[in-house]
Parts: sequence; C-alpha cells; structure tokens
Amino acid sequence: MAELFWDKDCSTRDREEIQSILKKLDVQLSYWAVADGADAQDLLGQDILSDDQKEQLLEYHDHYFSRLRNEQGYQSRDLIVLHKNLEGLDGLLQKFNRCHTHDDDEVRYIIDGSGIFGFVLPNGEQVKLKVEAGEFINVPKDTEHWFHLDPSRRIKAVRYFTGKDGWVPVYTETEARF
Repeated sequence: MAELFWDKDCSTRDREEIQSILKKLDVQLSYWAVADGADAQDLLGQDILSDDQKEQLLEYHDHYFSRLRNEQGYQSRDLIVLHKNLEGLDGLLQKFNRCHTHDDDEVRYIIDGSGIFGFVLPNGEQVKLKVEAGEFINVPKDTEHWFHLDPSRRIKAVRYFTGKDGWVPVYTETEARF
C-alpha cells in the first residue's frame, strides 16, 4: 500500500489523505490487482527475465493496457525490471533521481517490488510517495518530480506510452530535498 512522506519523520498510508495531496498535482493513484497465477508469481519472483518472459508477464496484465488504449489512446507498453544486481543500475537511476518533467504523462503500473516518486507541490514543498505492487500511477506531463528505488532496490513496472518521444526527462533547477 502506498505511503506518502512529507518530511523524514511524517508519513501516512491513509488513501484519502494521499489522494488529497496528490490531487494538487493531478497525479492519479489507483489500485489494480496483480496476476496471481502460479506462472505469473514465478516470473514476478525472478530478478532476471528474458524478453519472452517479460512479454509473458505483460500479457498477464494486458487487460489493463486494452482499457488504457481504448479510453486514453495509449499505443505501447513495456516492462522495466530493476534489481540490485543489474549491471549499470546506478547510472540508469541517475537519469531519474534529479527533479525533472516530461512532455508526456509518466504512467506506471507496479507489479513487483517498490519505488519512490518525489513531487514538488505548487507551494514549493516536496513530498515522496512510495508505490508498491498493485499500484498504478499517472504523473501528468510538466509535473516536477523525481524517482528512485527504495532500500530493497527491486521493482518491476509496466510502462505505458502514447509515444516515447515525450518521456525524455527535462531537468529543472529544483533540488530534491529528501
């Protein structure tokens, strides 16, 4: 279940309170069931997946993609698999742990593990949102944010795209404060 932090010592898991704060940014947070069949669970438990195994996991969740494609025009999806033993992980994460925006929405459905999105609120305050398996997040374009892994350093997330051009990070001058 998501947890929102507004400083190092204050947090909440209350869905209504989290939604109230995220609404200030038009960030959408939903809860979607993760495939629970034995084959899916076996794949979710593995750190390293072949392209065929990734596609299999995506297919287990494609009913969500069909809905997004029909309702909002999403054209493609892929699966990002990050884990602590991934070669070049720290370099990859450096692209996203600084404050940035995108020219398109950043849409993720977490199917395993967890990660942290940080946000800059309209008043300049910053909050962090820990997302876990079963959570779908849509960060609207032009929303100042950052992302990093939590101490588990493990996440599998389905990424949805209307096009891949708008997903390049546009860095801002804002420093992530925590």
